[in-house]
Amino acid sequence: MFLQRSAFAARRIAVSPVVKRSFASSIVRLNAGKSDPLPGETDKKIKPFNEIKTEADLLPPGAAVGTIPTDLDQSTGLERLEILGKMEGVDIFDMKPLDASRRGTLEDPILVKSAGAEQYAGCTGSPADSHVVWWLTMSRERPIERCPECGSVYKMEYVGPAEDPHAHDHGAHADHDGAHNYEGEPKTFADFVRPEYR
Repeated sequence: MFLQRSAFAARRIAVSPVVKRSFASSIVRLNAGKSDPLPGETDKKIKPFNEIKTEADLLPPGAAVGTIPTDLDQSTGLERLEILGKMEGVDIFDMKPLDASRRGTLEDPILVKSAGAEQYAGCTGSPADSHVVWWLTMSRERPIERCPECGSVYKMEYVGPAEDPHAHDHGAHADHDGAHNYEGEPKTFADFVRPEYR
């Protein structure tokens, strides 16, 4: 009976190869070299962040034939500018949170930078997280908004180009702003504030 069980167990043992991968793939991996430069290193195929002057500088060289391109090899435009900035420790889009240590006033509002014609900001009160998030819409035509719950004032600081070359309205709807695109915009509490209190 003991002999029967050991013979049965020997049949169930799986045979595993001595070498997990072939030697050919090991040699290919050894000869592959580095793919992307480490942060701070320079490479012939990318320009350093401080040398980028035009949109043509943001065109990638592409990946070598037979390789899979990385984000650095194939990204273009703003995405490439962001990647190159991150490699040198520069925050291109200024993703820091807004100042929540104080309540904004009309004389000293909390500034929100925007490169577009419209910007959304979420107010959670002062001190932070003292009320639920109220999303406020600011635009170039209406840059100041006030939180309806805590009264904190936010002001959009436009940092983009003077004229948007990608604007689709071409001045046809100049009477509408980006936040309220319909005729007869409803009144808000800001419309009822006396001029001496503004």
